[in-house]
Amino acid sequence: MSLRRPLAVALAALTSLGLLTACGTSDAATDEIRPKGQQDAGINLGPDQKRVHTAKVDTIAAQVPEAVRKRGTLTLGVSTGSAPPLAFYATDDKTLIGVEVDLATLVADTLGLKPEFNAVSWENLFVGLDSGKFDGVFSNVTVTEERKDKYDFATYRLDDLAFEAKKGSGWTVKGPQDVAGKTIAVGSGTNQEKILVDWSKENEKAGRKPVDIKYFQNVSDYYLALQSGRIDAYLGPNPTAAYHVASAGQTEVIGKFSGGGDSIQGKIAATTKKDSGLVAAYAAALDHIVENGTYGQVLKRWGLNSEAVKKSEINPPGLPRTKN
Repeated sequence: MSLRRPLAVALAALTSLGLLTACGTSDAATDEIRPKGQQDAGINLGPDQKRVHTAKVDTIAAQVPEAVRKRGTLTLGVSTGSAPPLAFYATDDKTLIGVEVDLATLVADTLGLKPEFNAVSWENLFVGLDSGKFDGVFSNVTVTEERKDKYDFATYRLDDLAFEAKKGSGWTVKGPQDVAGKTIAVGSGTNQEKILVDWSKENEKAGRKPVDIKYFQNVSDYYLALQSGRIDAYLGPNPTAAYHVASAGQTEVIGKFSGGGDSIQGKIAATTKKDSGLVAAYAAALDHIVENGTYGQVLKRWGLNSEAVKKSEINPPGLPRTKN
């Protein structure tokens, strides 16, 4: 999905489906979106983000390789396939905003460097790292054992998935038994699809009904299916579910699980080319913003408090290698 679509057009598309007008409103004067009737500040979608900043820490900045320090900039990749609230374009269709951009900016601040963001396709994030074009990637990258062969990681968020259902649905999901016989939408080829398929098989083995799995091409399609009752829930990344709940107010998260399934807690990390010399600086900068509270401020503004980590880990155990 390209982010080079004016956000105003995207919001208009949702409005035409009745997904914002019923319980969500946008304010053109302030570039904010909030559930209908909410009086406090909504989510700022405008180019003037009033972004949270922090001061340089010399002892941490000293850990940055000399060549990068002399350059004075930190060249970072983000994916154009991201969705709110990760990294996306503001209402001016050119300013990158989102939780990934905010956290990367805080890291750059701590290191005394100016962040330069490059929005590219997902696969080109890694091409950019391999070629040395990027000093790092802040783009919802999960630590995996395979990726650790080529890259170094400094964690900064939990990798969670969420079941999103119509508000007031009256049910919660804690395990496979809770989705038996339910109609659940999921993205094709995703890790969440694999988890849902495995749960469905587990239900059948236990004598319960399988999951009726549905697939949709566009986010707006599953929102509409939720509102019309054609599906009971959608299983997707927690950040996008949290954003939709906060911005439209029509749905709720009824269950949250690790993106690594039952075997391991998935973790999102700043990613850099292996042995680039930057990972220790990233981890130290992340620990600093956790301690000074600016990290928490960013997660709160994007509704992702539940994905906070207490400390950045360098190259922790990742999702298992794919079996051939």
